Amino acid sequence: MKTLGLTGSIGMGKSTVARMFADRGVPVFDADAEVHRLQGPGGELVPEIEKRFPGTTGPDGVDRAKLSQAVLGNPEELQALEAIIHPVVGRNRAAFLEANRDAPMVLFDIPLLYEKTGDAGLDAVIVVSAPAEAQRERVLKRPGMTVEKFEHILGLQMPDAEKRDRADFVIDTGGPLDETRAQVDALVTCLSDHDVRYCQQCVK
Repeated sequence: MKTLGLTGSIGMGKSTVARMFADRGVPVFDADAEVHRLQGPGGELVPEIEKRFPGTTGPDGVDRAKLSQAVLGNPEELQALEAIIHPVVGRNRAAFLEANRDAPMVLFDIPLLYEKTGDAGLDAVIVVSAPAEAQRERVLKRPGMTVEKFEHILGLQMPDAEKRDRADFVIDTGGPLDETRAQVDALVTCLSDHDVRYCQQCVK
């Protein structure tokens, strides 16, 4: 089994690329979706988050806006939240690996891979990237997004150029969807038959 990490800055099209891998039959572990599930109605993390951050949860699970306010700009509070979340996500990730142990490859969709979790245990990291103008246009179309919020998020993330430099593979999402899908198809096809180093030379 090859274990692949997928990451990219906000607005780069990472979720779209992850779905393309899934369409090719690659099992995908979506770290963000897992956290949403764990914090949703009846979620496993809701009681502990309410205990540590009173008033941030309700019938629908964690109120993300309230929780964000509780930790924003406070590194100690953010660390406390991560200490609640990360062990459970890590356990579920291990269960995902076990459930898909016979798959030729699996993909871990991790937004802050370089910033937080690192690439230990991964055979290769795929970075999703697009021109800065396209990224900005996409993000500012999101409901509730502002220029200030966008710039704050960018400040918390590793620059795109640095991610590209560190990546084993880069998927460019700046063009039409068909071009992006062709890149994903070529990579999956190569990795199905060859090792990472070979594919780094062949998949451009």
